[in-house]
Amino acid sequence: MSFLLNVIWLFFGGFVLFLEYIVIGVLAIIFIITIPAGIACFRIAGFVLWPFGRVVVERPDAGTASTIMNVIWFLLPGWVLALGHLTTAVVQALTIIGIPLAIANIKMIPITCFPFGKDVMSKREAEMRRVHILAAGPATP
Repeated sequence: MSFLLNVIWLFFGGFVLFLEYIVIGVLAIIFIITIPAGIACFRIAGFVLWPFGRVVVERPDAGTASTIMNVIWFLLPGWVLALGHLTTAVVQALTIIGIPLAIANIKMIPITCFPFGKDVMSKREAEMRRVHILAAGPATP
């Protein structure tokens, strides 16, 4: 089912959003100080291109640097990319077949606004990580 949704997604908004991320990522790479933002753009671009069957997971080792980068990101390209998702979601929601795509688009806005300190992985990998963390128990200082 997720393969079919991904193919539909690709043709009805996913590829355009993917291109938006690639263009902003290339612009970020040009200015050397914003290379981390460019890398984040490329990472999210892969998720935006083929989102179904994948999830966003918080990184347990994310700290203050991730928070600072998220604020800078949101003020520069984050809100523009989120606006792209919102616009695409509104257009997709105009048709019955587009409603699941619009919902997926809205669910992508949090990672679009705040990508640092998060990983994108398959649902299977996320479950394996969760089980591994639970088996390891709480961290001791």
